[in-house]
Amino acid sequence: MLLRRMLIMIGVVVLVVLALGGYKGYTIYQQIQMFSAPKPAISVSASPVEELPWQQRIPAIGTLKAIQGVDLTVEVSGIVQDLLFNSGEQVKQGQALVQMNSDVETANLATAKADLDLARVEFARGKKLVAQQNLSKSEYDRLAAENAKANASVAQLEALLAKKRILAPFSGTIGIRQVDVGDFLSSGTYIATLQNTSQLYLDFFLPEQDVPEIALGQAIDFKVAAYPEQDFSATISAINPKVEDSTRNVQVRATLNNPDNKLLPGMFANLQLLLADNSAQKIVPETAVTYTLYGNSVYVVAEKKDEQGNLVKEEDGKPQLVAQRRVVETGERRDGKVIILKGLQAGEQVVTSGQLKLDNDAHIKIVDPSPAAASTPGAEQ
Repeated sequence: MLLRRMLIMIGVVVLVVLALGGYKGYTIYQQIQMFSAPKPAISVSASPVEELPWQQRIPAIGTLKAIQGVDLTVEVSGIVQDLLFNSGEQVKQGQALVQMNSDVETANLATAKADLDLARVEFARGKKLVAQQNLSKSEYDRLAAENAKANASVAQLEALLAKKRILAPFSGTIGIRQVDVGDFLSSGTYIATLQNTSQLYLDFFLPEQDVPEIALGQAIDFKVAAYPEQDFSATISAINPKVEDSTRNVQVRATLNNPDNKLLPGMFANLQLLLADNSAQKIVPETAVTYTLYGNSVYVVAEKKDEQGNLVKEEDGKPQLVAQRRVVETGERRDGKVIILKGLQAGEQVVTSGQLKLDNDAHIKIVDPSPAAASTPGAEQ
């Protein structure tokens, strides 16, 4: 009886052990099958490498300046008697802007003119007397000097009186006035700015190595922050014949029309100097390039081959695609496109999104192929 019970217990233990062993073995089998099963393809977007004309450009930054601009100041001190302009209005060349009190100068001029009249009469009388030899030569010379001195005094006071009336040196838009009637202005006091903005200068600097690429009459495209969606153009009108010692840059000036007065002096401009070179370049979307300190690279779409060199196919019969990492040398970037100088051939496909999930020879599936662009930035220039 005791032996029978012992055999039953041993049988139960054996069955439990076998059951646990079978379950564990089945679990291990499932894990092996899971790891040995082929990984699903990684979904990516791709775009072909295009070879299209690319307008070569030199980027720079510049500043807009009025073709004529000046800060109006007073040359002689005095009290403002009358303001003859309104802030922000258009003024004509020679238009009176400020009249300063000139009572003292007017009175002094009247005195000087009276002295001049007397000097002229005495000089005319002396001229007759010296002709009749009734006046000494020295006295005649004194009368001539007095006449010249009186003329000079009148001219000096007339010039001083003219400085009491400030005129517009050229036509343009006058700014906000900084003085009021009754203010005492010392010499050099700022009154307002006067700017002729019908035409503007665009001044910028380029490195000395770019000097061979620029010439008078060359076209420039630029943008300003005030109108970020609008493109403006200018033409090079002057190149400084000297390279700056401190920066080794050369100053360049372009000229542009500003009929609507949309652009204002002092605006900051991002510009592109258009070069004559319009040769074809290999171009890819900028999102295809991975930039690192160790170099730039892209993932090229390739068809997988087995050890015998035969194509590996998917279940649907199409060639299996893999992503191959390739180091490239990039050039100019513009408007979401980048030039590839080395590392790619026209017609190859590159991955444009999903690179973070990839490693070399990863199995991929293109789910959103990017169509070839009909043109590239600058190709129509």
